[in-house]
Amino acid sequence: MIEIIEKQQFSVIGKLGEGLAAEAAMWISPLWQEANHNFNEISNLAKLDEQGNLVGIWGAMSDVDEKFERWKEEGKYLAGCEVNDDAMAPTGWTKWVIPAYKYCVVKCTQASYQDTFHHMITDYLPQHHYKIVGAVHEFFNPKDNNNSDLYLYFPIEKI
Repeated sequence: MIEIIEKQQFSVIGKLGEGLAAEAAMWISPLWQEANHNFNEISNLAKLDEQGNLVGIWGAMSDVDEKFERWKEEGKYLAGCEVNDDAMAPTGWTKWVIPAYKYCVVKCTQASYQDTFHHMITDYLPQHHYKIVGAVHEFFNPKDNNNSDLYLYFPIEKI
């Protein structure tokens, strides 16, 4: 199921990497390993819901100039968690403030990621007259019991 949602500006603190888009699988995985291994360094900064659960884990993406444009040959990726806007990133961590957008959101699994991404770019978005206006982000909902599920956030309008 595909949803259209508005998400106001939000902040993510995580481990930052940069590399070739064609080699993303090789350089993104180590970022997650490092972020997960050292999560205790930022756990006190994580944004929590009313029940005390993490609000979200993000694989945020940006162009190399950090303008949150789509990747070209290279891109940047921030593996981290949503934090309060006033949080300060500790040494060795990076904070991004991601602008407000209207997003087209679709759930997928690690196994269906490539097919889902391709379907959204080539079929769904053009057929519904949407245009991507920024970098696509990955959202992992801590409330989901299945670690292989994630949501792709396709920005379709800056708000």
